[in-house]
Amino acid sequence: MQTGSCLCGSVTFTVDGELAPPSVCHCGQCRRQSGHIWASTWTQQDNLTLSSKDTLRWFTASDTARRGFCSACGSFLFWQHNDEDTISISMGALDEPTHLKLARHIFVADKGDYYNITDELPQRAQ
Repeated sequence: MQTGSCLCGSVTFTVDGELAPPSVCHCGQCRRQSGHIWASTWTQQDNLTLSSKDTLRWFTASDTARRGFCSACGSFLFWQHNDEDTISISMGALDEPTHLKLARHIFVADKGDYYNITDELPQRAQ
């Protein structure tokens, strides 16, 4: 079981199930919403239980996905594809220890021009 929350604690959650190895997303939407890159893991939607969700809001980011955030503190918590039964969860929102290690970089074709990716992890253009 893994627990997590937003910065102010208004949105809390538990994950009772497997979490995938995390990815770092470099797409423009993730960089704008998070302020830089966004590291996330994912799990089956049924594994996620929102213990407290009074301030959880969803932003329709595109025709295919939505992004969940806390309306009180602004924490970017979730990303969910409209047609999938999985949900991505911000690594920064998870309580430690997570026992997870970064596995890959995605959307590197869209990465910002102000930084370089210097680790040896696999990179996917999209």
